Amino acid sequence: MAMITVSQLSMEFGEQRLFENMCFEIQKDDRIGLIGVNGCGKTTLFKLLTGACTPAGGEIILHPSARIGYMEQHVCRNLDISAYQEVLSVFQDLIEAEVELELLGEKIAAGVGHLDALVERQAQLNDLFSKREGLTFRARARSALLGLGFDDEHMNLPIRSLSGGQRAKLQLAKLLLCDANLLLLDEPTNHLDTHAVEWLENFLIHSGCAYLVISHDRYFLDRVTTRTFELEHQKMTAYKGNYSAYLPQRDERRLSSQRVYDNTVREINRLEGIVQQQRRWNREKNIRTAESKQKIIDRLERNLEKPEALPEGMRFQLDVAGQSGEDVLEVSDISLKFDGVPLFEHVSMEIHRGEKIFILGPNGCGKTSLIKTLLGEYQTGSGRIRFGVGVKKGYYDQIQRGMDSTKTVFEEISDRFPSMTNTQIRSTLARLLFKNDDVFKPLCTLSGGERAKVLLTELMLSGANFLLLDEPTNHLDINSCEALQKALEDYEGTLLIVSHDRYLINSLADKIFYLTPEGINIYEGNYESFLEKYRPFEAEPTKKQPAPEKQPDYKNKKERDALRRKNKVRLAKTEEEIAREEENVAALNEAMNCPDTACDYEKTLALTGQLEEAQRRLEELYAEWESLSLWLDENP
Repeated sequence: MAMITVSQLSMEFGEQRLFENMCFEIQKDDRIGLIGVNGCGKTTLFKLLTGACTPAGGEIILHPSARIGYMEQHVCRNLDISAYQEVLSVFQDLIEAEVELELLGEKIAAGVGHLDALVERQAQLNDLFSKREGLTFRARARSALLGLGFDDEHMNLPIRSLSGGQRAKLQLAKLLLCDANLLLLDEPTNHLDTHAVEWLENFLIHSGCAYLVISHDRYFLDRVTTRTFELEHQKMTAYKGNYSAYLPQRDERRLSSQRVYDNTVREINRLEGIVQQQRRWNREKNIRTAESKQKIIDRLERNLEKPEALPEGMRFQLDVAGQSGEDVLEVSDISLKFDGVPLFEHVSMEIHRGEKIFILGPNGCGKTSLIKTLLGEYQTGSGRIRFGVGVKKGYYDQIQRGMDSTKTVFEEISDRFPSMTNTQIRSTLARLLFKNDDVFKPLCTLSGGERAKVLLTELMLSGANFLLLDEPTNHLDINSCEALQKALEDYEGTLLIVSHDRYLINSLADKIFYLTPEGINIYEGNYESFLEKYRPFEAEPTKKQPAPEKQPDYKNKKERDALRRKNKVRLAKTEEEIAREEENVAALNEAMNCPDTACDYEKTLALTGQLEEAQRRLEELYAEWESLSLWLDENP
């Protein structure tokens, strides 16, 4: 079933045409990533789908059963209520139904009013509760807030005291909990830490909703999408699979289009040669042949479509001016405090030439502060930092400090590299898409992405052989991220990077340094390898524990036999408890289906609670039975 059908859709602003003759459908089980360069019209398309904008041409047909949820629709209007109350407002119909059910129960008990009408209304509201999972809506609201990084304290704060990022999370929570079956998500991972992004991924995967998502987070797109729409050159192209599956399909499609074009041009040239030859001979038969071939040429030229040029991207290359020694950095037992409060302690690491290392850790653990400590901006409270022979450092600051905002782009590069000629500077800036008068833009007028490109230009010209990068893909669009990743893959120096970009980490990392308040834990391999080994709630041992004393074999056997007998008894008791609990669940289900109970809201509510508790207990017993059975099988 198509939830939305878009036919011949066109949109323009003034003389700028965003797209034309766009056609696509979104089915009820579609999970689609929408990608394209900044300014190509992705967000405008969302506004057209929601009816917030009127298209220049074409039509959008919405299926009667489709309920669209769009993040911008959910705005926090009352800044005095708590975050939790704001999210609960999504369930306002359930809250009102709950109040009405209580009043109905009182009227029925007191015999006030028409009994049949009251019972019928009570049944209608009970059906609403059942369909909308009314017994769990408060738990779902709290779970969504917890998943997005709110603790109990922040849930109860008034909205006016929350940061912009936290308010954005509230809007996202409301969107995910609303009764929509088609979600339009515009950069939903902005303002989310890694834990919250992973929670969002799992929520979407199991939501059962269709969705169309705009995102620069390539790893996120890989996890949550099964189709990819690319908006390019005013056209929409659909691809099967997630972002990683889309890349080779896109390249193959472009190559195929170029081959068809080249072959057609060659055929036209061949036929034109025949036409000229036949006309030179100028006999009646030759003229008929020439006219026939010319018709073929005309048809081929009418259908000939020249492949669009690729969107212009950064041409970025990181060269090293000279190689460092084998040992690039040695850090021994450093610590950092602010106002006497430790941020981290006992940090030790060794970095060798050519390694690509990422620093991960929870927000606020001190990753950026560690980089600044290594660079000497912060003074360590203890330990030693030693750089190797021939190490030339380059630093990318995510906050983009160090640039004089009164300067132009050209002046910033010229002052940093005075030996470069004007032609060399303009040529270099053109590679990062600063062309013509763009080079004379003041830094204060640049977007975050443009300022990032200025910093990357400085890194490219520095010749550094050891790059320390703090969130280098922040502010960059998806094509620029790809260009930067390719440059880092080809870089012959050493990398130490702080990043939340899991796609970049997974593609580049040789090692991952996980920063904790007690030091650094080292994981070999990329991000997926790290996830297999990482246990967030288990502290890794810092000292090797002494091996337990070896006990005599006869003592081991005696203890094992005793434990086996004990577990066999536990298994038998567990089986008895399972049988009793299954009978209890069956009885509760039978009571729930009784007509008298169905008309009594309070009884239904009480029985539902008992049933949920019994099922939870039954699941625990099943898990215990499975664990005991497995142990007994492995220890005969």
